[in-house]
Amino acid sequence: MGPHTKANAFLAAVVMLAAEPSMAAGFYLTQVGTPMSIGTVGVTNAVNTWGPDAAWSQPAGMVNLKEDNVGVTGLSLLAPKMEFDSSVAEAGGNDGNNAGEIVVIPSQFLVTKVTDRTSVGLAITAPLGGAMDFGDDFVGRYGAEKVALQGIGISPSVGYKVNDQLAVGAGVSLVYTLFEQDVAINLAGATPDGQASVEDADDWGYQPFLGLTYAFSDRVTLGVVYRAEADVDLDGDLKFDGVPIPNDDVKVEWDNPQWLEAALTIQLEKNYFMAVNLGWQDWSAFSENEITVTPGVVVLDRDWKDTWRTGIAFGHFDGSEGWSFGLSYDSSPVSDNDRTIDLPMDETWQAGASYFVNEDESLSYAFATSLMYLGDGKVDQTSQGVRFKGDFEENLILTLGATIRYNF
Repeated sequence: MGPHTKANAFLAAVVMLAAEPSMAAGFYLTQVGTPMSIGTVGVTNAVNTWGPDAAWSQPAGMVNLKEDNVGVTGLSLLAPKMEFDSSVAEAGGNDGNNAGEIVVIPSQFLVTKVTDRTSVGLAITAPLGGAMDFGDDFVGRYGAEKVALQGIGISPSVGYKVNDQLAVGAGVSLVYTLFEQDVAINLAGATPDGQASVEDADDWGYQPFLGLTYAFSDRVTLGVVYRAEADVDLDGDLKFDGVPIPNDDVKVEWDNPQWLEAALTIQLEKNYFMAVNLGWQDWSAFSENEITVTPGVVVLDRDWKDTWRTGIAFGHFDGSEGWSFGLSYDSSPVSDNDRTIDLPMDETWQAGASYFVNEDESLSYAFATSLMYLGDGKVDQTSQGVRFKGDFEENLILTLGATIRYNF
């Protein structure tokens, strides 16, 4: 291995993965772009038997929709407020101000009833996505300056009604992932810093999912959803600025973990309902990340662990209008000692609310909002021989969503 390749391999170990901070626990979105999902902060996803977004969230639930052909078109806006507060900054610099960037996410869901027992669906949404930008004078610039992870999922699915109590479903998400990141290169006190960038690292992958709903009675329904582990193999460019190292190709690999979630809805008096959920995500499978810069391979173990989530939601619908609200909690996938600035994930608390109204039998509108608190994200990291330490003084994401539902 020549000197340039050795340098590339070393810098590849520095230029590692990053993700949008609006993703709970790891970087899966727990809300899809519909007001019931946003308004209950994902608590009702696994027991969705009322909306065409079941094509993604619970394929078994599609068989319970009343319409023969129904669609929902939605738009969500995510506005982060992420402000790092450093207590140690050996390389100097600033705290990066608000590193969060506003993200607009469109979504589309369609369900068609094929027979009395079988329904098919199609969901187009973003299961992950967004960006954060600390700037090139950030105190942690040798760990990350700017990061972006974007994804779009196209998910066909089918649901089958076994009997009046049991329904099953299955689908597969075809996910396009795009990852980019900038990291400053420490030139041992020389100014300005050099820079390494991962650009246009992308891949198409797939993630199968299974669903089941079971009605214990007219009032109590259970939903269970399982999403399989998915390989992510991104190919892109590793580019350098301000250092005498040639550009190279780069391959970034990790595993999106399997995910199991169950939810229970209880119909109360006068068209009110309550829902609870419990979920597990196998983030220890993601922990080992691999970067290949020909002919070297660098493996980084992030020491991530599995996470769990739980929540509670309430709602009301009287046929013409309704509302919902929910609270949820996701545990942290990484301890304070192992957290890095490129993936500063921590425990997550979410609260949301929604309002929906039927214009007529074939058209309805809905609006929702949620607020996510992403923990303090403590980081004490030494990158390229330079230590920085701090936490996020503000670490919030505000989500606004709106949809229109229609028959076709």
